[in-house]
Order: sequence, then structure tokens, then C-alpha cells
Amino acid sequence: MKVVVVVSANAEWEAVKPLFSQAEIQQYLYGESFQAAIHETGVLFFHTGWGKTASAAALQHILDIHKPDLVINLGTCGGFKGVVERGEVILIERTFIYDIVEMMDTADVTDYYASVLDLSWLAEPYPYPVRRGLVASADSDLLPNKIPLLRSKGVIAADWESASLAWVAHKNNARLLILRAVSDIVSEEGGEVYDQIEVFNERAKEIMKQLVMQLPGWLEAIS
Repeated sequence: MKVVVVVSANAEWEAVKPLFSQAEIQQYLYGESFQAAIHETGVLFFHTGWGKTASAAALQHILDIHKPDLVINLGTCGGFKGVVERGEVILIERTFIYDIVEMMDTADVTDYYASVLDLSWLAEPYPYPVRRGLVASADSDLLPNKIPLLRSKGVIAADWESASLAWVAHKNNARLLILRAVSDIVSEEGGEVYDQIEVFNERAKEIMKQLVMQLPGWLEAIS
């Protein structure tokens, strides 16, 4: 089985590389990559870059060139206060993009970039505690004034890239597993790490180490 792990944000990628200090870092079209053995499986790691555009383009390139049997996205997300807890791992089952603004038509365009991830191939019980749920994406940190609308749609957390990765994977009929841990909590009053990038970077290190250490269990859960 050929497995690819994609990591989007710069802080997340910088947290992953030291965990594989013996790996040889390579360059590909969209950034850095390396190969490592996880649970006797050769896994290719790619930094796709932050935001929807870089992640979508990089994933399409990776699918075209490497044709993996499984893509895993590991990363962080912002969770809604009172809905999720910091550190909680979300197994994403649905996504949509929420920063599309249509001013010329009254139609709701949200569904066009919405995706439902097929996780039927993932054996239960899962190897680690997770919260299955809907995560929305935008090229923006989560704005407090967006929370009421997102919560009304069933969203429990938000990030920058999951929706675009899911959309590209669906177009290519590729299996995708997205695991995002809540790095910070956001409410209508604001975000706990906004203007505190050092705090986010430290939390990203903890999260990425945890998610990478749990990879063998998730690989065993593939049916």
C-alpha cells in the first residue's frame, strides 16, 4: 500500500520534520518532502503549503505523480467554545468552504465545494479517541462574527485547507483521512491565540507529535 501524508501549515510542517531527523529532505514542485517508514509501511510526507490554493494544487500534483492508495492529512484547527475542547482530535467526515461571497446571484453556492468523506474503509472501533464532525474551511483564521452562522450549519471547528483537500480527493476518487486536533478555542468574543503566534507554534508542535505517533494505529485500522 502506498501512503501519503500531507501537512499544510508551515508551523505544522516544521513540527513534523524533527520527528524524522534521519530523513532526507527533498524538494518537489510545491515545497519539501521526505520518505519514512511507519509501521513497516513506506510513507511519503509532503508539505503542501497553507491555504486552499496551495493545498489543492499540491494534492492534485501528488495524486497525478505518485498515485497513492491513501492520503492522510494531519494538522490543527480552531474549535468553537462550548462545542469542542482544546486538544480534541476531529476525524473529519464533512467539509465545506465558507469564504465564498456571491453578490450577483441569490443561489447558495456552498454545496459546490462541499464534500462528504467516505470512511467506510476505516475499521471500527477506532484506535484512538476522535470526534467525527463537520469542519469548514476558509483562507482566513476563524472570525468571531462567523461563528453563529457556522454553528447553525453544524460546524464544530474551522481550518484553512480541509475542504479543498477533500474536494480534490473526491474529484480523483482518492481515499482521504483527515485528522485535525483543536489547537485553540474561538468564541464570539475572540480567539485565545490571536496575536500570539508563539503560543500557536508551541501547540502545533505538541499536536503534530501526537498525530504522527498515532499514525501506526490508524494504518492498522485500514480495512
